[in-house]
Amino acid sequence: MSIEVKVPVLPESVSDATIASWHKNPGDAVKRDENLVDLETDKVVLEVPAPADGVLKEIRAKQGETVGSQDVIAVIEEGAAKAVPAEATKETPAPQKPAAPAKTATAGPGTRDPGLEKAAGANLSPAAQRMAAEEKIDVSRVEGTGRGNQVTKEDLVNYQRAPQPAARPGPESRVPGPAGPRAEERVPMTRMRARIAERLMQSKNSIAMLTSFNEVNLSKVVAMRKQLGEQFEKTHGVKLGYMSFFVRAVCEALKRHPIVNASVDGNDVIYHGYQDISVAVSTDKGLVTPVLRDAQGMSFADIEKAIGDFAKRAREGGLTLEELQGGTFTITNGGTFGSLFSTPIVNPPQSAILGMHTIKDRAVVENGQVIAAPMMYIAISYDHRIIDGKDAVLFLVDIKNQLENPQRMLLGL
Repeated sequence: MSIEVKVPVLPESVSDATIASWHKNPGDAVKRDENLVDLETDKVVLEVPAPADGVLKEIRAKQGETVGSQDVIAVIEEGAAKAVPAEATKETPAPQKPAAPAKTATAGPGTRDPGLEKAAGANLSPAAQRMAAEEKIDVSRVEGTGRGNQVTKEDLVNYQRAPQPAARPGPESRVPGPAGPRAEERVPMTRMRARIAERLMQSKNSIAMLTSFNEVNLSKVVAMRKQLGEQFEKTHGVKLGYMSFFVRAVCEALKRHPIVNASVDGNDVIYHGYQDISVAVSTDKGLVTPVLRDAQGMSFADIEKAIGDFAKRAREGGLTLEELQGGTFTITNGGTFGSLFSTPIVNPPQSAILGMHTIKDRAVVENGQVIAAPMMYIAISYDHRIIDGKDAVLFLVDIKNQLENPQRMLLGL
């Protein structure tokens, strides 16, 4: 019996997807739940598993083609593996794969292949390891963009999509000299980067955006982490970071300033009776904002565990579309990269975003004495169409008061 392989149902905000890479050719045996193809969307790379055991009879959408929700992209002949008629394979040619580097004629049984050597011991993410093995990709030709130059699955997907040069220019050809070439490389944007660019322009052109600033003395938060951090980690199995304090403070402040948690829909203002907090996570391909659902009911430990899980899976390409949808307010932390001051951009249809920055010891006056204190500048960018400056400033002061007196957020004050 023939079974159709369809594109998964895509959320409303994702109109289509691109066939990034087929892992099987017509005629290949497949197992149920085995990954057949990667689909690249504006936000994540989706894996499409085989719906049953059998043989891949036909591929109807080639690598690079754009497909929509529920489109039929392949056909599987259910049952034991068997040869597929030649007509089926002729109708749909096997997808093109990058050519492996040619071996020299002098290579003998004892000669090591550098590409295979690197594939065996390369710094690959788990998803990249699986894809490299399935696709037989020579990872020695793939430049890793992950942390510590790790090769990610998205690196492999982009490598397969891009035309491959015969040889990469060496470091010496990249250094401009009196007579040497000035190397350039043109690389098409990934769908994620193109979508980020589109969203940023949408925000700039459709929102009356304004930013207000304040500074926070984090002495008490630092002291609490120092005093209880070790016990917190032993009890909950996760470190007590700064982000959980900010998420809790934001949730409490949003309850008292609901307009900051609202959004614009035409001529209507939608007030959300919950706090779904988007947390900006940096990946090698751009910023993603997975959502902490109903963050107002999460404990410090729940928040730290969820953010740690998001960060890990974001860098491995393992976030789902559902985890990136929605959100009523965003927190972004440029301080992890050393940013002292910035104006974050609102993420539509949300109406506000909080920017955290690096913590610096600065001289402050306390009880008439000049002391050194761990200070952080915080910023709120907001949609001035519905949020007045007074509301934005009071919201920011509310967060400042909670962080400078952490017991307030525990008491809901």
